[in-house]
Amino acid sequence: MKKFFVFSLLAGLLFSFAACDVLKEVANDVLSEPSIEEIGRGLKEALNNGISKGVDQLSQKDGYFKSAYKILLPEDARKVADKLRNIPGFNNLENELLEKMNRGAEDAAKEAGPIFVSAIRQLTFQDATNILLGADNAATDYLNRTTNQQLYDKFNPKIVASLDKIGANQLWRKAADAYNKIPLVTKVNNDFDDYVTKQALKGLFGKIEEEERNIRRNKASRTTDLLRKVFAKQDASRK
Repeated sequence: MKKFFVFSLLAGLLFSFAACDVLKEVANDVLSEPSIEEIGRGLKEALNNGISKGVDQLSQKDGYFKSAYKILLPEDARKVADKLRNIPGFNNLENELLEKMNRGAEDAAKEAGPIFVSAIRQLTFQDATNILLGADNAATDYLNRTTNQQLYDKFNPKIVASLDKIGANQLWRKAADAYNKIPLVTKVNNDFDDYVTKQALKGLFGKIEEEERNIRRNKASRTTDLLRKVFAKQDASRK
């Protein structure tokens, strides 16, 4: 009888300890699960950090020109540059246009920050949760959908002004007009502001996507407790 009592007591204690461990595990899970409000704040923090870094880098000298987001000449411009290569005044046309286009994009990039910030403020809690648990570029896609036209409208006049300021538009119009006077050639458009604007935005969103992928894949880039807590939920959903 005494043995049975001792056995029962030990079994009860073991069960209690096991139950405590389970309860502790459940409690830890509950405490580590971010709230909807925390997800919203964490995602906005991550987006603000990524956008700030991306815009800062692209708006520096060589931010476009010597990066993976370099804007290349459109086909018409390459055709013109090849045709005019041996004509005095146009022998270095391709290199000059390339640099001037990218300098214009760098000059305009700083305009993106306030527009992105406004879009981030409008994120709903449901948007934030969907983005957090979405693909590696879910946030970039959201920003592209909600800001692209605004950015174009803001970028285009800035691109035009920048290209005018550094002489790119004047150089291109002069080259295009000279090319169009050549007999039997297909005429080219002497205005490429729209092309440069769209390529600048393509590079901008490419850079934002790079920063988004980094915080999703690289735990070391989650530099605050909130970011670590929020993106741990993403990590758990991908197991």
